[in-house]
Amino acid sequence: MKPTDIKDPEYFHKVVDCQHACPAHTPVPEYIRLIAEQKYTEAYMINWDSNVFPGVLGRTCDRPCEPACRRGRLEQEPVAICRLKRVAADNKGDVKQHMPQGPFKPNGKKVALIGAGPASLTVARDLAPLGYEIHLFDEQKLGGGFMRSQIPAFRLPETVLNEEVNFILDLGIHTHFKHYVKSLKEILAKDYDAVYVGTGAPRGRDLPDMVGRKEGAANIHIGINWLGSVAFEHVSKIGKKVIVLGGGNTAMDCCRTARRLGGEEVKVVVRSPFAEMKASPWEKEDAQHEDIPILDCHVPKTFVVEDGKLKGMTFEKVHAVYDSKGKRQLVPVGDADVFIEADDVLVAIGQENSFPWIERDLGIDFDKWDMPVIDPITFGSTNKKVFFGGDAAFGPKNVITAVAHGHQGAISIDLHCQDKDLKVRLAPYVNLISQKMGIHEWAYDSAVVDDQRYVVPQNDKKVTLTNRKKEVELGFDGLTGFKEAERCLNCDIQTVFSTSKCIECDACMDVCPTACISFTENGEEEDLRSRLKAPSHLLTQDLYVSDTLPTKRVMVKDENVCLHCGLCAERCPTSAWDMQKFFYNVTKAGKACQQ
Repeated sequence: MKPTDIKDPEYFHKVVDCQHACPAHTPVPEYIRLIAEQKYTEAYMINWDSNVFPGVLGRTCDRPCEPACRRGRLEQEPVAICRLKRVAADNKGDVKQHMPQGPFKPNGKKVALIGAGPASLTVARDLAPLGYEIHLFDEQKLGGGFMRSQIPAFRLPETVLNEEVNFILDLGIHTHFKHYVKSLKEILAKDYDAVYVGTGAPRGRDLPDMVGRKEGAANIHIGINWLGSVAFEHVSKIGKKVIVLGGGNTAMDCCRTARRLGGEEVKVVVRSPFAEMKASPWEKEDAQHEDIPILDCHVPKTFVVEDGKLKGMTFEKVHAVYDSKGKRQLVPVGDADVFIEADDVLVAIGQENSFPWIERDLGIDFDKWDMPVIDPITFGSTNKKVFFGGDAAFGPKNVITAVAHGHQGAISIDLHCQDKDLKVRLAPYVNLISQKMGIHEWAYDSAVVDDQRYVVPQNDKKVTLTNRKKEVELGFDGLTGFKEAERCLNCDIQTVFSTSKCIECDACMDVCPTACISFTENGEEEDLRSRLKAPSHLLTQDLYVSDTLPTKRVMVKDENVCLHCGLCAERCPTSAWDMQKFFYNVTKAGKACQQ
């Protein structure tokens, strides 16, 4: 194998598993250390630079970072990265003084943002300080998009959402709320230099052809529409017996909201096996904690309507059968159909995009699924002035993905308005600096001990189930937040090897607690991985290979199992190993954003 090029910014970025897994590439270990130091404002600002909505995401993020967390390889549970973000948000000081302060010098360019969700708001935040005149359109009366209409207040308090949306609107954004854009052609006919579409996936899937659907329509509701009606207080009650169809996070929000609006017997009914439900594990746990049963492997057959009134639904019981390739088929078990009583049914079986307001003669190509054809790097459409992001670009995802789309969309709009090549993107801002402070002293906590994840306390459900705006989770207090932050293994503190200083004493190999360091003859990757002190099987994580040493051997480190403990650097008599902090920050519109 060739020697590893550690000057490639993506090499160590990939080693910081949590940051690499985050769509917005938030510098996770950096802000967690600041939380441990009670520097909550600084921790918040590092988050705000990357993910824009720390308080929102600290409560509602889908947590793609946590399955990647290295701590999960020691214990069953990763660091509570998401909830630590909330610690920074809840305890921050005056952060506004650290944000861009308008008014900004105009650059003569105007941009229209359609939809006031997380993608569009991210574009607004990135472009406004560069002097762009931003016009934000949304049919709702306030900004936030699906963060406001689809995430219940007991998970995301309105005060938290308002604060973080207003941080952006206060940059001088021209807002056009209660304004439904019915024609993209009309927008393009105005003097906008670019248009960004961040309208989400606003259409909930239905069961239009199922027996009884039309007859029982008065008590059959599309989940996302119903959640929006609750959020804007158009709906304040529901029947005592409620069926929620679907197994995703929206279904979990629907069933928990129904409990708070009068539902005494709320049941979630899903086609798939429980383990294969799309809802996050913690969402399912929260629903069950509120005494909501989840009935899996039930396929809906009919809505039962008698004398014009919905009585319930019938379901066919199935079980999952898998072929040799793992493809699933739901096979009836042969039992009689199951009837479940219901006063109301909430249909939460998925969401779809809908673009009736985009005329098909504007030079925007659509694919066979009636989705716009979008460049995955620039997020531009086939009309050079129109860009897409968030759920409107590639279908339903989550808040953090929408934010990532927004950053890239802002870069593209900025380049477009300067007549520059949209494919030429600036490299990320990176830094790599030694953490050595003195003999046997490092600028970070290097101890690796077993430490189980701390539980986030919750409000009494007797209180929360009677008030839909009462937040369920209380968040970590300062001390527990510190203890949870201490579980972080500081994966951004990299083990950097100097071939010229190595005397091949093998002391680092002997002291390594995970046997991740080997000194051996070089070879092809497959062969080399099999000859390490501990064979390396995870091909998605790289090997760190040195230049050839005097004995013709090479140092090989398996990045997958390294705990960044620093024992190799402590033990090395010649300082051939050094612990160096790696900082990686995705470039934003206009310039590399440095802390």
